[in-house]
Amino acid sequence: MTDSEWIVGEDESGARLDKFLAAPGRLGSRARAFAALERGKVFRNGAEAAVPDAATRIAPGDIVRVWMDRPGSAKARRSGQTQIGDLEILFEDDALLVVNKPAGLLSVPLERKSDAPSVYEQIEDHFRPHGKRRPFVVHRIDQDTSGLVVFAKDARAQSRLKAQFKRREPARIYLAVVYGHPSPSEGRWRDHLVWDEKALIQKETHPRDPEGQEAISEYRVLESFRDTSLIEVRLHSGRRNQIRIQARLRGHTLVGERRYTYGPDALRTIQFERHALHAYRLAFDHPTDSRALEFEAPPPRDFAALLERLRGR
Repeated sequence: MTDSEWIVGEDESGARLDKFLAAPGRLGSRARAFAALERGKVFRNGAEAAVPDAATRIAPGDIVRVWMDRPGSAKARRSGQTQIGDLEILFEDDALLVVNKPAGLLSVPLERKSDAPSVYEQIEDHFRPHGKRRPFVVHRIDQDTSGLVVFAKDARAQSRLKAQFKRREPARIYLAVVYGHPSPSEGRWRDHLVWDEKALIQKETHPRDPEGQEAISEYRVLESFRDTSLIEVRLHSGRRNQIRIQARLRGHTLVGERRYTYGPDALRTIQFERHALHAYRLAFDHPTDSRALEFEAPPPRDFAALLERLRGR
């Protein structure tokens, strides 16, 4: 069997999905049904069904499909809170893995910070027992930014994922705590930035600067505190340090920021050990079969504690 599809009849209404799949003439056993769910081969009404969906009750007219030779489904998929080193793996299959990076860990090794640990190196250690040599970088986030990062497992998946990022298709949504209260409460930031190789910072430049690159973000205020705001920022472009510099250009330095600051230090009275920025949602199309993938990582403990402190001020 390579690809089978069934329409649920009235006589099977209310049955569990795994029991429906295990019936004679379909997969024939609960073990085969579980394996198909575990490997991402099962779809209900066009949406992928996984192991947590085994107990879902089906309804008349539901369309259940099993795609046995689906690319990338030969092995069980990882999901949930698998831990390697400092990393939480949210998703892993034959083409890619998505990790929740803690603050303080580099995305990839840097020559100027040769002693600093990186996500890349920890994934290499994770791959080694399975015969894989290295991950393939798709994008990165700053060392002191926490949150979601995707890596590819081969050059083809990397190329397809990077093409999506180049076309600005993935949803990349961040949470940030900034000084002040952005006005209006939602809008778009559009700037032209140039990277200073000596100072290692982004700087604002003129639109006609041949070295400049356009930077576009959309923001909205989620919560206002006495002196600060929690904002959500959706990246449309992906420049280094983009949110940090764009917020600073408007007088809304991130809490904890030490590089892109605005005004005297006396204006920044809230203690936080890093810039308050978290990559909390990431969505893109799978590079092999184009299905939509979406991931969320709740704010880490330090970020959540900062919010509670601000709510109590």
